[in-house]
Formats: sequence, C-alpha cells, structure tokens
Amino acid sequence: MNPFARHIAACNNIPSPAGYLPFRIGEEQVGWLEAEAARALTFLPKLVHFGPEGVSLAAGLRGVAARTGALAEIGQALAKSGFGRIRGEEFDVRAHPTGPVLATVDRGVLPAMGIVSQGVHANGLVRRPDGLHLWVGWRAKDKAIAPGKLDNVVAGGIPAGMDPERCLAKEAEEEASIPADLAVKARLVGRVSYVMRTEEGMRRDLLHLFDLDMPEDVIPRPNDDEVERFELWPVGKVLEAVRDTDDVKFNVNLVLIDLFLREGLVEDPDGVLRAGLDQLG
Repeated sequence: MNPFARHIAACNNIPSPAGYLPFRIGEEQVGWLEAEAARALTFLPKLVHFGPEGVSLAAGLRGVAARTGALAEIGQALAKSGFGRIRGEEFDVRAHPTGPVLATVDRGVLPAMGIVSQGVHANGLVRRPDGLHLWVGWRAKDKAIAPGKLDNVVAGGIPAGMDPERCLAKEAEEEASIPADLAVKARLVGRVSYVMRTEEGMRRDLLHLFDLDMPEDVIPRPNDDEVERFELWPVGKVLEAVRDTDDVKFNVNLVLIDLFLREGLVEDPDGVLRAGLDQLG
C-alpha cells in the first residue's frame, strides 16, 4: 500500500454502516447509533422513537431549543451507559456540513451518536531561501487522544455558533500564543474528512484547512496544557515522519498529506490520495 494511503485507510476503518442505526431529527438523518448505544435510549420514550428506519427524536420536539434539551438528556443517558462522556462544550448538529443548525449537543457524545464534528487545522508555514518549513507541535503526554504525537501548530473543534475563521483565531491565541492580527490572515485552502470507528463510537469529522504564513520573528509558544512544545521543521522532515512513522496524530496525517499534494511534494497520478481525503462528500 502507498505509505500515505495507509493513513487515509486508518482514518476510514468502517467499510459500511452495517450494524449501525440511522439517527434522525425530523426527516433529516444526522447520525448513526451502534445497537448497544441505541438500547441505552429505550428508557427515554418521550424523547426518542424507534422505527423500521432507525431512531429519531420524538416528532413533538420542534425548534432548536427543544431539540437541544432532548439531546442533552440523551447525551447524559449515553454517557451514563459508557458511551462517550459529557465535556461541557456544545457543538452544532447539522444533517449536512453546510446545512442549517438543527440543535446543539455536547461534544463528548458526538461519536457515540455518529454526528458530524467540524474543526479547524492550520499549517504554520515559514518560507525560507532553503525551502518550506513547517511549525509542528508535540501534544501533551497526558492528552486523552493521541498523547505525545505530532500535531499542527493550531487545531481545534468548532464550538456551537462559531464559524471556522473565528475558531481558528481563538485557537491560535489559546494554543500557540499567535496574535489575532496574524491569525486572521490565514487562508482557507480546503477540507478533509473521514469516518472512523473508535472506542467512543463513529467519528465523522470534517476539518477546515488553513495555511498561515508566519514571519521568522513569530515563535509559537504553548499557552495551555494541550501542547508541550513547538518545533520548526523542514517540510522534508515532516514528510518523512508521515511517510515512515506513526509519530503524527492520526487525522493530522491527512491534513499534511493535503499540504504535500498542494505543494507538489507527493505524486498522486491516479488521484487516489486526493479522493480519499474527503469521505463526507
């Protein structure tokens, strides 16, 4: 297998949704529930309806506020049964990435419900006479997900009510001490998405990608407990880390493969890599 394609395959390890039940709000499917997770909701008859086409919110729950309240109770029931955990951060629920917000739900139960989570990732670029360099961060060793792995200079989930650009500026300051007046100059360059089975459930993640050209005198510094340190690497060293090792966080591999393709550093004559980077369409 192509050494870059293996990362795409690892992030898309669900060959089909067989064994999952569709989860709907009204006529719109917003997620997928494992059978065991669905069983944890059978004690909430006022909130959920079980039918031949899967599981849906009760028809009487109309409007964002009512649906959000119901999803809060559903999330608590799932977490109590061991499916996800309550993190106290609301994310928007949409049937399609650009569709209207139907409700909000706690971030910690998004995979348990198979609901799409959106986030931002930024490549911190420094262009020198000897070639492109890239800022990378080493994730804290006590992180719940991918501890000690290499990460982008800025990355984070998009909270409810926030757009990608605002989220990027917030995360840049919080995670890497990058000034807001620089962060707003980041260029939206595309997206990657994947559908991944994890211990939490079905991760359906869509990542909005940005390139941020960083002056030589701007040095990112950790501003919270997310990242231990940042290092500036030649892009060739980053490419080798993705190609030859498993040192990079699973989804960051996809972000970097996108960068390598755009910079002409990796060949993709049959378009397989590019096609594999966006599984949500």
